[in-house]
Amino acid sequence: MTRYLDARGLLSAPADHRHVERVLREDGWTPCGAGDWAVALRSPDGTTAARISPFDPTGPFTAALYVRAAHTRQVPELLAHRRLTGGGDLQVLEWLAPVPDGEALALQHALAAPSRELAELAAIVRDLHEQARRELPWCGPLDHNPANVMRAADGRLVVLDLFYADGPDLYATAESDPDRVAALIPETERRFMTEIPLATSGPWDPASRERVRAGLAAADARRAASGAPGS
Repeated sequence: MTRYLDARGLLSAPADHRHVERVLREDGWTPCGAGDWAVALRSPDGTTAARISPFDPTGPFTAALYVRAAHTRQVPELLAHRRLTGGGDLQVLEWLAPVPDGEALALQHALAAPSRELAELAAIVRDLHEQARRELPWCGPLDHNPANVMRAADGRLVVLDLFYADGPDLYATAESDPDRVAALIPETERRFMTEIPLATSGPWDPASRERVRAGLAAADARRAASGAPGS
């Protein structure tokens, strides 16, 4: 998989979320889901999924979880990960199937008060989440959505997408105080902030979306004019 992605220029060459989705679709990958932060495409052979986000500050922490906890077999197999131009995120994972809510919630509850079987995973999750809360200005609490528990092809249950940015607060601040967002998140890491799908909690009012985009652009211009660091 990494050889294919590299050959298509998706692992090292400059690319944003639009380019990645376009290339994969041209190669026969098909839409298989969408959430607030990302869309998912399934590979032609059905064994792999690509999660493509225009803007996801927590993406590196999620990828780190999959790498650090890989030996537990309680997280998805991460086949590739890269940050995309403008603050987007690409994760290529083994194909996963949904599970009933009751089964998913039971695992989420077990992870919150872990047995010996889940203790190592819980410790890794806690460590990475604490790091994310220190380093990211709008990192939210752990996401206990039952949709974040899925089943791999070999039958094991895995947890995914536990980390997320506090979208309601972040986007409300971007509209009411764009200078604060511009000061805390570099433009290079939020260029496509207004292009997240919001498939779950949306739709996003087009006028509000444009106010956020215009407000951030004006804030960036003010920072550049003042010579602020990172502008």
